[in-house]
Amino acid sequence: MQKTIVIATRAREGLYDITREVESIVVSSGVRSGIVNVYARGATAAIMIQENWDQSVQTDVVNLLRKLIPQGVWMHDAQDGNGDAHLKAGIVGPQETIPIIDGKMGLSTWQNIFFCEFDGPRERREIVVSVVSIK
Repeated sequence: MQKTIVIATRAREGLYDITREVESIVVSSGVRSGIVNVYARGATAAIMIQENWDQSVQTDVVNLLRKLIPQGVWMHDAQDGNGDAHLKAGIVGPQETIPIIDGKMGLSTWQNIFFCEFDGPRERREIVVSVVSIK
């Protein structure tokens, strides 16, 4: 089973919790044992599993990446000013795979799935969710 989640982002950089949307797709698939792959379409976006307790960890992730990969100093900036966004997306990565155990995602209590925006705001970002059954 494969579905696409569409979201709009509000800022140039930020993490957006998509756990509930992915969970809904997993439940509707009926898969009891398998994997779910969550994939960000776009070269300036990523998927990350991170703590969901409060906003501080997500803010820390954005701030760390800003310090490690500053805006405006990369060769690609001459093209369209988003060289840092490409590098951040490349380091974090476009996808995460989560086991499905007894019909539920195998995330721990403090883990959620986040779409990472590095080149927003965008009216339309697509996340492909693929559910695979393991017999």
